[in-house]
Amino acid sequence: MTPPARLAAGAVLVLATAGCSADSGQVAAGHSHAGGVMVSMAVGDGTTSSEVGYSLDGLQVRQDPAGTGEVRFRIDDSQGEPVTDYVEELTKELHLYLVNDELTVFRHLHPTRDDSGTWTAPFDVPDAGGYRVVTEFVARDEGGNGDHVVLGRPLALPPGDPGDTVAGDQLVSVTVTQAPTTGPNGLLRLRVRDAAGDPVTLGTYLGAYSHVTGFHTGTGAMVHLHPLSAPEITEDGSELTFHSDIAEPGDYRLFAQVRVDGFLHTIPVELTVAPSTSPS
Repeated sequence: MTPPARLAAGAVLVLATAGCSADSGQVAAGHSHAGGVMVSMAVGDGTTSSEVGYSLDGLQVRQDPAGTGEVRFRIDDSQGEPVTDYVEELTKELHLYLVNDELTVFRHLHPTRDDSGTWTAPFDVPDAGGYRVVTEFVARDEGGNGDHVVLGRPLALPPGDPGDTVAGDQLVSVTVTQAPTTGPNGLLRLRVRDAAGDPVTLGTYLGAYSHVTGFHTGTGAMVHLHPLSAPEITEDGSELTFHSDIAEPGDYRLFAQVRVDGFLHTIPVELTVAPSTSPS
């Protein structure tokens, strides 16, 4: 993964899919959430700290002698004021991702916000070095609708304890059965099986049967996908289908999060996205 300081300016954005499950009420210009709030398609890919009038500011890290860290930050609007009005996306106002430059350490965190608009979250990492913190949120705009935005900043972290890399899972496997191409009509299919190669019964995590967070291995651009519907159980495994809108071809490392027997598993999956051959 290219260190954040060397990311090419003006890189093509990879848009995180704004669609979630089949009952999320998608429409052409966006999709509605509970209460009828219309939400835009996601803007940003986590490689820039500002998009469409929102900025990831005040990023700080504190670490105690035991090695547990705490990250603090704000989301500011175009006037430099902290944003405090959010629309819940998959049961949370904001999703926080922490990933190292080598894409071997990944954390999906859910910070808490105080009345002043400052977010905080505990974390642990096994290795010092270069990381990127990525925030995904839906802020309520002046018209009452939602702006879906993905922002990121580089971060140099000291080692933490405890913590581990995401090297795989001996209990659950996730494999790609259909890779998407670039463009708005991409389709990703993943197969989930247990250690014996049998299908598993998937529970939900944060309102979805899976969360897939991926990063382009060259630019660090992020994608975040959720299944279109409940898994299809076959003799080959539990199949999940995702719609994708990926602008940048190339190699990605996905972190698929699935809940099996009440336990959350995070599985790294390698994916190559080919350019679409469909006429534009």
